[in-house]
Amino acid sequence: MKYLSICMISFVNLFFFSVLSFTMGLIFIMKDFMIFIEWELVSLNSMSIVMTLLLDWMSLIFMSFVLLISSLVIFYSKEYMEGDYKINRFIILVLMFVSSMMLLIISPNLISILLGWDGLGLVSYCLVIYFQNIKSYNAGMLTALSNRIGDVALLLAIAWMLNYGSWNYIFYLEVMKSDMEMMIIGLLVMLAAMTKSAQIPFSSWLPAAMAAPTPVSALVHSSTLVTAGVYLLIRFNMLLSSSWYGNLLLLLSGLTMFMAGLGANYEFDLKKIIALSTLSQLGLMMSILSMGYYKLAFFHMLTHALFKALLFMCAGAIIHNMNNNQDIRLMGSLSLLMPLTSSYFNVANLALCGMPFLAGFYSKDLILEMVSLSYINMFSFFLFFFSTGLTVCYSFRLVFYSMTGDFNFCSLNSLNDEGWVMLNSMMVLLLMSIIGGSLLSWLIFSTPEVIILPFMLKLLTLFVCLIGGLSGYLVSNVSLFFMNKALNNFNISYFLSLMWFMPYISTYGIINHWLMVGKLVVKVLDQGWSEYFGSQQIYLNLVKYSKLNQMLQNNNLKIYLLSFILWVIILYIFMFLF
Repeated sequence: MKYLSICMISFVNLFFFSVLSFTMGLIFIMKDFMIFIEWELVSLNSMSIVMTLLLDWMSLIFMSFVLLISSLVIFYSKEYMEGDYKINRFIILVLMFVSSMMLLIISPNLISILLGWDGLGLVSYCLVIYFQNIKSYNAGMLTALSNRIGDVALLLAIAWMLNYGSWNYIFYLEVMKSDMEMMIIGLLVMLAAMTKSAQIPFSSWLPAAMAAPTPVSALVHSSTLVTAGVYLLIRFNMLLSSSWYGNLLLLLSGLTMFMAGLGANYEFDLKKIIALSTLSQLGLMMSILSMGYYKLAFFHMLTHALFKALLFMCAGAIIHNMNNNQDIRLMGSLSLLMPLTSSYFNVANLALCGMPFLAGFYSKDLILEMVSLSYINMFSFFLFFFSTGLTVCYSFRLVFYSMTGDFNFCSLNSLNDEGWVMLNSMMVLLLMSIIGGSLLSWLIFSTPEVIILPFMLKLLTLFVCLIGGLSGYLVSNVSLFFMNKALNNFNISYFLSLMWFMPYISTYGIINHWLMVGKLVVKVLDQGWSEYFGSQQIYLNLVKYSKLNQMLQNNNLKIYLLSFILWVIILYIFMFLF
């Protein structure tokens, strides 16, 4: 009973703080003000260490969403992790994870952001390796090392900001647009955000992190770890719209969106399909952010958090019932066997596709219409719309494999919808996935605006979604002449399903090339020339001179006679010359 109490206490507290934070956010939006708190921790002579907090509508509403999802995830874990004897440790790790995210959200200071940033990285490693097996260890190490690149970039940005006398970047955002040094800081922050939000070429860790327990995946992929990079760039949004690396980010995030959408259509692991859909949506947020629409990116980040957490929770319930099996080819007919969970799953999937009047529709449709309205090149335009079609395509493929047809697992099965704790926690997110988009659209965009486009361009979003859904169903359902066309084009399928070989590049590529170079550098420089001319040379010289000194101290008559003769000769030469 002990673990039930810690789950319930955490759930109630987090839920209460979520409601409080959301209420404060509403007040801040209506009054249009923010609170900047400076708390002096240490003051010694002229040096002071100050902790700064920024409370505005953006940080408060994002905090409320993170707290809501984490409270429901902890409540869900009460049943999902029931067989785990160390449930207390699991809940404490989740709470540490959420605390790190809170620190990152309310910090206008790069130092305190780094504390939250690194806290996320370290605790995520502990959570990814929670099921202690070799696959989890490898995934955890890949996650941790990929994110270290971003951590180093953030440290370099902190070092660069020494030139300004303060790490409160919020004061320098106006200066950043014109100042060369601030452009370097912006580039480093962008690199940090790209690693944390898994943009190309750092994408391989995100599907690998699926080795974590499903409740953790629901938290990580909705509102915490992967959205940290997007949130940081939203705060630094002024830099992107006025510099060349905004265009670079647009290209990379567009390719990430495209690559993840293609990869998900070739994947058979349920959790990895949902992970790749997260990667696709992150690419969408990053690309619209790089075009300067930071409020749209924030809006999509919030709506995406709701339905993505619900998707993972439904996936967890299905995996739980299917004896921890994740292969969608072994599923089927779940709509009959688990009707309530299947309903939740389908609503979340439709919200992800942008079904009109669900949460995802309000943000995705607005983003695509703003893209149609913007001055953008044809390639980026294609990536935006084609990736949206791919999202609907893999969603309908997933529904076809899991919900329809025959059940392909054990003939003796006990699938049921009786996990009331899990269903109740999903119920809240279901409600938010339905009403969340319209609620947020009225809050964030207080002035109604109309986007006027040509009729065909206005319908393009809907058309792309319909074509994508039809393609997903037909490709899964129809095999031409009883042949699987994906297997006929094995090389292309292999390339696309492996995320353009990025996991190989991130692991074997580094081991075979960069680590070998590192080994050579250590061998030749650290243990070679620098050793020879450095410490070893100093040691040999000390030995030689100490021997000479010892010999001089032996009071040998021959030495003194010899030195006397040498001095006389030197004196005689000196007198003869001058």
